[in-house]
Amino acid sequence: MHDARRLRLEVLIVLGLSLGASAVYSIVSIVARVTDERPLAEQSAALNPSRSTREWLDFTYQFLDVFFGLFVVALALYLLAQPGANPFRRIGLDLSRPGRDAASGLALVAVIGVPGIALYALGRIAGWTVTVVPSPLDTHWWTVPILVLAALKAALTEEVIVVGYLFTRLRELGLGPWSTIVSSALLRGTYHLYQGFGPFAGNVAMGLVFGWCYHRWGRTMPLVVAHWILDMVSFIGYPLAVAWWPGLFAPPGD
Repeated sequence: MHDARRLRLEVLIVLGLSLGASAVYSIVSIVARVTDERPLAEQSAALNPSRSTREWLDFTYQFLDVFFGLFVVALALYLLAQPGANPFRRIGLDLSRPGRDAASGLALVAVIGVPGIALYALGRIAGWTVTVVPSPLDTHWWTVPILVLAALKAALTEEVIVVGYLFTRLRELGLGPWSTIVSSALLRGTYHLYQGFGPFAGNVAMGLVFGWCYHRWGRTMPLVVAHWILDMVSFIGYPLAVAWWPGLFAPPGD
């Protein structure tokens, strides 16, 4: 009982320092949005906004955000290393199967990517979803590298904590596989709720697929690969999307 209580407290602390806190803020954000005078379709959410009008400061803030954002990933891995286990092998975050992991990741991109874009477009048309601005339209020489790093940070944070770490701890607490998969998927959807109800539904679906794959494969690496690719395409390809489909992707007022 003592060990179970300790594990529950540990999970609460890790989530409270990371995506659990994001989920709470996201709930508050969606309540603020739906009670705003403007409908959701006329609101926007920026994912990687500029942090300063001065270029060197903007770069510094962006880089530090990525750097320090990975410390909670390090914390989760450190906790999984107790006592003496290799946390990377424990959750399949290693390079032991590079070809298979890359192929599985690309397959997940195909399964998740196209339906995700379609669901976002449907949400924008139906007015369930705010305009998501993944990256600023003005760029510097370092913009693409920083966006690649930001995508990697998001992939590692979500897949290590919400899948690798959480699945391990919930299994140790006696929760069954499907209860764990559904709980993880709902958490993933909730911390995206600030983007509207379409992204909530899309991320719950993504969480169910990723959770099932992790249950089958026991590896987070394919999930990290898929998530990293999806976010890189979203962040870097955003200016093209605005140019091609301004009605769906351009920020309100543009």
